[in-house]
Amino acid sequence: MSTDVTFKDLDLPEPILNTLNDLGYESPTPIQAHSIPVLLKGDDVLAQAQTGTGKTAAFALPILSQLDLKLKQPQALVIAPTRELAIQVAEAFQSYAKRLNGFNVCPIYGGQDYSIQLKALKRGAQVVVGTPGRMMDHMRRGTIDTATLKMVVLDEADEMLKMGFIDDIEWILEQIPNEHQTALFSATMPVSIQKIAKRYLKNAEKIQIKATTESVAKIEQSYMRVSSPQKMEALTRYLESETIEAAIIFSRTKTMSQEVADKLLARGYAASALNGDMKQSQREKVIGRIKKGTLDIIVATDVAARGIDVERVTHVINYDIPTDTESYVHRIGRTGRAGRSGKALLFVSPRETRLLKDIERAINKKIKQVEPPTIKELSDRRNIELVTKVTNIIAKSKNLKPFQELVSTIQEQESIELADIAAAFAYLLAQETTTPLTELDTMSAEPERRHKSRSNASRPGDKNRRGYENRKTGGSERSGEGNKSRSGGKPGGSKFGGSKPSGSKYAGSKPSGSKPSGSKYAGTKPSGARPSDDKSGGSKPPAKKKTYTAKS
Repeated sequence: MSTDVTFKDLDLPEPILNTLNDLGYESPTPIQAHSIPVLLKGDDVLAQAQTGTGKTAAFALPILSQLDLKLKQPQALVIAPTRELAIQVAEAFQSYAKRLNGFNVCPIYGGQDYSIQLKALKRGAQVVVGTPGRMMDHMRRGTIDTATLKMVVLDEADEMLKMGFIDDIEWILEQIPNEHQTALFSATMPVSIQKIAKRYLKNAEKIQIKATTESVAKIEQSYMRVSSPQKMEALTRYLESETIEAAIIFSRTKTMSQEVADKLLARGYAASALNGDMKQSQREKVIGRIKKGTLDIIVATDVAARGIDVERVTHVINYDIPTDTESYVHRIGRTGRAGRSGKALLFVSPRETRLLKDIERAINKKIKQVEPPTIKELSDRRNIELVTKVTNIIAKSKNLKPFQELVSTIQEQESIELADIAAAFAYLLAQETTTPLTELDTMSAEPERRHKSRSNASRPGDKNRRGYENRKTGGSERSGEGNKSRSGGKPGGSKFGGSKPSGSKYAGSKPSGSKPSGSKYAGTKPSGARPSDDKSGGSKPPAKKKTYTAKS
């Protein structure tokens, strides 16, 4: 299939095309270009493609194109190996369906309370995305109606094989007796996956996207963990701390490319956007300027940057992490041209860690993490540049005489040492450059562990099907316990999941009931004790172990 294919060529409905345009998607990836037409025809698909090549859109867009939005019943089932992927796929469906009124998607996975999922299903979700164990639970309970299903998608089938879910997958597929379309996506094709495809797929179209093997050996790759609001500050610090001849900064959307270019211009950088909204003559002018050296930075989208071959590009910066690994390889390939070395930087937010891992697997290389330049590092860099400029002026300039006379006048009239005069001039020069007042706190961009259930105590068990997923998701996959504490407390009601942590202010064991609101101590206090809302003094409870009786 031609590489010049567009989403419009794939016969997608107008509302979806408009949404893709809003999202800044300009052309399909190979897996999308091959899979979407086949799925729109109604045929089964057996696709082999690396993780991160745009598989989600490859099956999500055809599903959305064929939904009956008036029917508030499940019409598509997407099975994913992990909770994180299930959530990510559900979010993708939601973003692609922005212009589809009446669309609902429901992610179901272990570790989340059943009541939340039941409410979402009752609202009439046309697409259900879930992990195998929880999907089976709902099917057994009859809360997922399979009678109206039109399509079933197995996403990352080889990962489900590794995690021991193959038996579960077969059980789920056997519960769907009506005629339906099936799509299986996998990075590899082991024998067990082929057996499932042969048994459950009918005359499937086989699609194989070869992994990109473009050499990136001469490119020094690194990533910086920053949150979205920190990106511009981190970018400007990085640009100042590096010796950059020319750079290409990649953004995910056309709007963002223009926004980043405008902000860099305001900060004194010779930068310009390069995106699909620009006329061809404007694009050629921008590329011509960076080749001649009158422009140093291009902020581009993936499609607009295709074909750019500028030898002086020393750095590629991924302002937005690409959603497919192929795009990443093509992006960083814009530097290190003609046998030269180059540098590639990737900004990664906490929610994008999975995409980073996909990229590392695809290139078979660990990308090193770097921190944003500190204030001291920026100051040292500026001092080095100042010394270089001063020595070059002394060595090459023939117009120093008026300034030498000025320095002599200041020295004679004010009786000031030459070193102090030079320091004062250096200080005045430094004032022309804004220095950050505070360090960039990347700790706030750490993975959001606080969202995990606090009642997720470690439990023994081997790496079996649901046991492995339970430990990943922090909850029960098969049982209906959700986030309920093992001690019998209400879900989320106990701060420490039923057990008092070491180093507690008070010794002794914590009662098994939930902590009553407003109470200073867990359980019911002994008679005669001061009420918990009394802020006045009172004796400290003894350190020896006591057992209180919790209220029933």
